Amino acid sequence: MRRTGMVGLLTACVLVLWGGRLPAAEVTLAPASERFAAAGAEEVPDFQRHTVPLLGKLGCNGRACHGSFQGRGGFQLSLFGYDFKMDHAGLLDRIDTNAAADSYALHKALLTEPHEGGKRMDEGSWEHHLLLRWIESGAAPRADDAPELVRLEVTPNELLFSEAGQQIQLQAVAVWGDGTREDVTCLTRFQSNDEVIADITPGGLVTCGEPGDTHVGAFYDNAVVPLPVLRPVSDLTGDRYPQLAAATAIDDHILTKLRKLGVVPSDLCTDEEFLRRVSLDITGTLPTVEQVRAFLADTSADKRARKIDELLNTEAYASWWTTRLCDWTGCNDEQLNNVNPVRRQAGSRDWYDWIHARVAKNVAYDDLVEGIVVAQSRLPDESYRDYCERMSDCYRDESASFADQPGLIYFWGRQNFRTTEDRAIGFAYTFMGTRIQCAQCHKHPFDVWTQSDFQQFEQFFTRVNFARNGRDKDEFNEILKAAGIDLKNKNGNEQRRAIENAIGEGKTIPFPELVVQQERPNRRKTKEDDAPQATTARLLGSAEVNLAEIEDPRTALMDWLRQDEKRLFAKSFVNRVWANYFHRGIVEPTDDLSLANPPANQALLDYLAEGFIASGYDMKWVHREICRSDAYQRSWRPNETNRLDERNFSRGVPRRLPAEAAYDALQLATASDEVAGRFLSDMDSRAIAIPGVGRNATTGPNYALTVFGRSTRDSNCDCDRSAEASLLQVVFTRNDADIYRLMDRNDGWLRTVTRGMQGDEAKSEGDERRLASLEAQLASARQRLAKAKQSGKQKQAELVREKVEELKSKIAELRPETPEPSAAPALDASSLVEDAYLRTLSRKPSSAEVELGNEFINTAATPAEGLRGLLWTLLNTKEFIVNH
Repeated sequence: MRRTGMVGLLTACVLVLWGGRLPAAEVTLAPASERFAAAGAEEVPDFQRHTVPLLGKLGCNGRACHGSFQGRGGFQLSLFGYDFKMDHAGLLDRIDTNAAADSYALHKALLTEPHEGGKRMDEGSWEHHLLLRWIESGAAPRADDAPELVRLEVTPNELLFSEAGQQIQLQAVAVWGDGTREDVTCLTRFQSNDEVIADITPGGLVTCGEPGDTHVGAFYDNAVVPLPVLRPVSDLTGDRYPQLAAATAIDDHILTKLRKLGVVPSDLCTDEEFLRRVSLDITGTLPTVEQVRAFLADTSADKRARKIDELLNTEAYASWWTTRLCDWTGCNDEQLNNVNPVRRQAGSRDWYDWIHARVAKNVAYDDLVEGIVVAQSRLPDESYRDYCERMSDCYRDESASFADQPGLIYFWGRQNFRTTEDRAIGFAYTFMGTRIQCAQCHKHPFDVWTQSDFQQFEQFFTRVNFARNGRDKDEFNEILKAAGIDLKNKNGNEQRRAIENAIGEGKTIPFPELVVQQERPNRRKTKEDDAPQATTARLLGSAEVNLAEIEDPRTALMDWLRQDEKRLFAKSFVNRVWANYFHRGIVEPTDDLSLANPPANQALLDYLAEGFIASGYDMKWVHREICRSDAYQRSWRPNETNRLDERNFSRGVPRRLPAEAAYDALQLATASDEVAGRFLSDMDSRAIAIPGVGRNATTGPNYALTVFGRSTRDSNCDCDRSAEASLLQVVFTRNDADIYRLMDRNDGWLRTVTRGMQGDEAKSEGDERRLASLEAQLASARQRLAKAKQSGKQKQAELVREKVEELKSKIAELRPETPEPSAAPALDASSLVEDAYLRTLSRKPSSAEVELGNEFINTAATPAEGLRGLLWTLLNTKEFIVNH
């Protein structure tokens, strides 16, 4: 692949004739390793094109050497070498242009002077000659008008191997803005994403290892180029690959890659497996016994497609996917502390309701995000007092709701979203699925973003302020005074209670508001003319924007999200949705869409992103497109070719249920058929509909959700949610009191089917004590309700009334009105065993499982105790807690 020595000599001659610069033609300059192989080369190395990349190749500006934040030995270089002024200034202190060979920097690298980093090059090597020539020619810095790197061409652009030990040499060619081309293979850094599959030398020689697929990356100047590497896992490639039809465009893209890998996809899953999988993925809800039986009895060819559409139109779909959007956007009780003066946790409830209203109506994703990104507090021509009247109505008027507000201003009021740095990082995570925090301090190691890019991007967030006391403190105090609220000599909690009481009494209270400050003109003069400099900022990898010409810089951010040619806005959403349906994203981790972390299937990601945009950002289009594919409906049962595949979607990969779905599955599996039948429509007790992240709790849903790894929403990282198994989860499902409460509750399945069986008792001694306590609480709550009504405190009365109804419901569970039958019903153990399997595992038991279940029930102390033990056993199986 490399140019020969003769080519290098000819190219050098061309350089001399053209004054050291090539004409704009398709002539590629030979690599520096050839041009500087001999001492005394005429050519002068370029600081940006040669010197800095060579320092990177030698490791001098790496994280463990002079590129660290502290530097080494009193000498610091910019990490990965993209601050040319800093690097040049540092090197000038360590070189001698009058006696180049005696330069301290060279002596260190040659180890003629003690060097903690060891020997970095040999005397007389091309590296030595290049650096020596640059120093003795005057050590020129990067010119201000130097052309930018247009692209880095790396060939071959895909590496296909057939056996271990095979080797392919990469060639990297830099194409510059002045039209020149240069082989920079020797100056390019290379990296393998999986050295077991593909090992790569510093010179770009790739050696094949184990079967599978990965990527190798090439890094030069500001370019990052990923290259796919594949070695088939079987001999079923080319003409030997089975003739498989692609049911959808998704399947076509997946099969295209599987053919190269020799991976044959698994067969389609059974109807039972499909129903359980799609119900949990779309709605976070197990199918009921009735739904399983009805689906199995349906013989129509389109029943899977109809089931997908049916689930997408349920309340549970809207609730579950609102929760997922709350994960990605950061709805966290602690971070929203005091953004809403009505109640401490009203912010997370409002946040959830606002998103839920739009998901339920299937509002286009870009419009939903626009309501967050460019959210405004006041409506056009609305005064602060009018704004506070409107917001107060949300909490004192039952017909009003925060969800009706045009924008979600709380996104900008989080405590972890105050600084411009936090906002730039959080914005990129949330809406682009991209990690840019590294660029705060240096060039991003795995993408094109530089520190300058980050600093420019920050400017779009400087003018946005979440003002907790409004933009005018006098107006804020006037509304307090009109409401009769005196905050003097009160601590924070007392002030909050005073405001909460006022809204409960129907008064108007002051609210925080989002303020976009006007741009202040930059009065510094340029050298060319007397006009003030424009205040500009640059969108990541995109155009420069004059902020002085924009009333709200966030509008430029939203326009860019829709129009950016990288399509990160669309890709980040479809990738996260894809990860919900499979064991991983097309890009994994899902919030790391960087050049050095390429998708497992680029064509697949591009198809979904472009289709999402073409659909008008229809979120249901993405869900429907994925779920209707054969790829989604594959069985988890592997074959010999795909048993190790976890990144190319050739089979269903069993994965643990998300925390909310896991807790709700425990609720539904233990509930009566009547209660379970409302799970897709009634969200009152559903974990998938809990708005914020609850504070630490030792019992109940919040504790269980913490145990099962719900998203903490503490940072912007998708890793805030965990799918890892833990010993604590096992202890919870086996021994926690909450599990026994769910199993033994009065409206539960066990109590319903065993009532009247021999040995079953209506109420335990513990139930009696709890009943007495609840009745005492009810009496007290009714007294408080009467007082609230008499004093006219409508809001307070409503809250107490809700408590009364909650207590009455709990009492009804312990003291049923339905009389017990006079005689024990006939016991059909086989039917109960089947019901137990359908409600937990969503499938009918095998004959062996029926026989074992019958024995379990019939040999227990009582049939009721036996059935209880069977249900407990099924709840503690891996099959129950895993979506497969």
